[in-house]
Amino acid sequence: MKKYLITSREFYTDTPAVFRGILQEQLIKHSVDFVLYRDKANPHYHLQADHFIEVCRNFTDTKAFLHQDYKLAASLGADGVHLTSQQFESIQSAKALGLEVVISTHSYEEIQKAQTLGADYVTYSPIFETPHKGLPKGVENLQDVIQKTSMKIFALGGIIDDEHLASLESVKPYGFASIRYFY
Repeated sequence: MKKYLITSREFYTDTPAVFRGILQEQLIKHSVDFVLYRDKANPHYHLQADHFIEVCRNFTDTKAFLHQDYKLAASLGADGVHLTSQQFESIQSAKALGLEVVISTHSYEEIQKAQTLGADYVTYSPIFETPHKGLPKGVENLQDVIQKTSMKIFALGGIIDDEHLASLESVKPYGFASIRYFY
């Protein structure tokens, strides 16, 4: 099961030197396959994204993604972009720039739409209870959508410990994405 680390200002800060140190430490510790720089509140997102890409270049087995801004992702040499569930119309534009695309989904219909439009991966959430994200879908629902599609699905939402991972492994998603599990 692939590991997808998502950064958060809460854990990684927006101070460049601190951010770089924490990011590098977590990438070494967890040997992740994918990593996303996500910070909706940073007014200097583009500068921190540059630091993020620079750190990630030292980890050749890790794909680096930026959140929402596919033009910035392409200009900085990121592997891809993680689009929100409000950005389906951006999938083809991001692909045209040579980026891999992850898009957030919350229903089977959205997964189908993402696949039709050419996304490479989806996150499907929330699987477990997580603050401010609505009712959890649960592992059985995840298993149902996995069985209906060939799309590469990252389970997301409330994944904080090895017990959660064990329950996910039984339904075999492509991977799991988390902030708190990796910190």
